[in-house]
Amino acid sequence: MKKLFALAVALCMAITILPSGAMAIEQGDARVTIGADLDEQQRAQVYADFGIKQGEVTEIKVTNADERAYLEGIAPEKKIGKVALSCTYIVITEPGTGLQITTKHINWCTAQMYINALTTAGITDAKVMITAPFDVSGTAALTGIYKAYEDITGESLSEIAKAVGVEELITTGSLAEYIGSDEAAQLVNGLKEILDQTQTMTDEEVKAEIRNLCKAYNVSLTEGQIDQLLSLCRSLEKLDVSALKEKLVGIAKTVDNAGKISQTVSKIGESVKSFFASVGDFFARLFGGK
Repeated sequence: MKKLFALAVALCMAITILPSGAMAIEQGDARVTIGADLDEQQRAQVYADFGIKQGEVTEIKVTNADERAYLEGIAPEKKIGKVALSCTYIVITEPGTGLQITTKHINWCTAQMYINALTTAGITDAKVMITAPFDVSGTAALTGIYKAYEDITGESLSEIAKAVGVEELITTGSLAEYIGSDEAAQLVNGLKEILDQTQTMTDEEVKAEIRNLCKAYNVSLTEGQIDQLLSLCRSLEKLDVSALKEKLVGIAKTVDNAGKISQTVSKIGESVKSFFASVGDFFARLFGGK
């Protein structure tokens, strides 16, 4: 009886000392973030984009002040603006599924930029829809996703990681205007892959590595842009470098799976077109080409 009592006490203690957020996040948990400056008609439009009704999912308002807390000093003033318009809908998915991002009316940030920045900030395994009532840059959406994820988990993400995630998004977006979005994302990810080496390098040595990456990806950057990547590199080095490299593998798998799905859909489409073409040929022959 004493042994049984001791076992029960031990079990209770084990449960008590579990991390508070260990069971805070579950598959299917969802939040909507709404720009505080949207009117009712715009809010209705956003919910229609998300495919849900108002009230079905917990809603969080995001203000321009919230956005500035992360973007000011990193993003150009014209990208921040004076109002909060970007909206997001995040749904937690099964562990290992990665980030699935879709956008609408976002004309500066791409889905891959969001995936990279959110992964850096520590957010994985979720479906995220980002939209606005009209075309916007999308930089402020990152703030909404941060707030939504923290509300779901009940825990705060690392402030350093969030800041670096924003810096990564802005740096990648700025480079994308010059060399293209895919090339910019590849260049930044290439930089992440050598962080374990850059930690012990001088600034000039890191710049030399950045130039080597530019050659590898067949892109040309100005000295100012190389300095921008150097700054991002030093910020990334403040995070868990090993964890970042592991996450890069996860991103690669997600992109590969998306590519396979796209190829499968394409093949199905070709098969369907081929089928109907055959049917058309059959009836053409049957009715003498009429």
